[in-house]
Amino acid sequence: MTTVLRPHAEDLYAEELAILAKSDDRTRPPGWRLSPWAVTTYILGDGDQITPKYIGPRRIVEVAVATLATDRALLLLGVPGTAKTWLSEHLAAAVSGDSTLLVQGTAGTAEEAIRYGWNYARLLSEGPSREAMTPSPVMRAMAEGRLARVEELTRMPSDVQDALITVLSEKTLPIPELNDEVQAAKGFNVIATANDRDRGVNDLSSALRRRFNTVVLPVPASAEEEVEIVSRRVAQLGRSLELPETPAGMEEIRRVVTVFRELRAGVTSDGRTKVKSPSGTLSTAEAISVVTSGIALAAHFGDGVLRPADIAGGIVGAVIQDPVADRVIWQEYLEAVVRDRDDWRDFYRACRDAG
Repeated sequence: MTTVLRPHAEDLYAEELAILAKSDDRTRPPGWRLSPWAVTTYILGDGDQITPKYIGPRRIVEVAVATLATDRALLLLGVPGTAKTWLSEHLAAAVSGDSTLLVQGTAGTAEEAIRYGWNYARLLSEGPSREAMTPSPVMRAMAEGRLARVEELTRMPSDVQDALITVLSEKTLPIPELNDEVQAAKGFNVIATANDRDRGVNDLSSALRRRFNTVVLPVPASAEEEVEIVSRRVAQLGRSLELPETPAGMEEIRRVVTVFRELRAGVTSDGRTKVKSPSGTLSTAEAISVVTSGIALAAHFGDGVLRPADIAGGIVGAVIQDPVADRVIWQEYLEAVVRDRDDWRDFYRACRDAG
């Protein structure tokens, strides 16, 4: 049994990747471990041996995979919680067999994260040389013909973002200190993720945006689809964290999803009552977190059955981001919507007590 808290996708699903590689007789682009058809099957599942990693429109995945087979980079765009990072990791695992060539974008990300840095001890003792360089994940991906992942691209400073322009357009990374360059091997490409809901993001320049094909990942189209996503991810996380066996609690998952969807949309599921939306995103990822936390509570401090009291605290914490405005919105939603639902009375009492 592995002791790693979160195995990489290529390790966790190595058996499925091997099954697909063995049966895959379709054309593979240069440097790819699988054909585009097999990559799509790995992502969406086949209903038998291959489990679905992403639940959503098939065409979105096909467009993303087809983009990576060209010389265009892929930008996965969407609101928080639409599985951009999750899809990015699994695409890299299926195409390159390596999802670890990752640049995590933050406000403090430096240009060296895109280009290269230096081992200053060797630089001072030996002078500039290839041996004294510290290659970035992007530089390694270029040299090895793999996919590089750039997470939260719009959180990086604009001048750091623009370091990608030469890489994406010329497929080369200049090293002026050595009067040299690294040229991309076949199989190299970049998957970036971004969202425009966070405050303080840095918009992409038009020059950089033109070098990406943008695929917008939607929020789950229906409540049933979102319930399936949450239940699958909660089960996977439970196994990974080795939580005690707890019944699935589908009724509580449906309640969490319903609350989040109604507050996001500003209207109840039957369309009869308008509600105010809080400041938080209330994404599918947050719903997964609430349910996983509830299962841990039920397993360690309850009777092993997921109940409203186990998820109430997590829901209140997810909804009330602004302690003044969001609290008013939540109380109004509880009294105007939740209280009047006959089969939600235990849920109403738990949320009222938690709030």
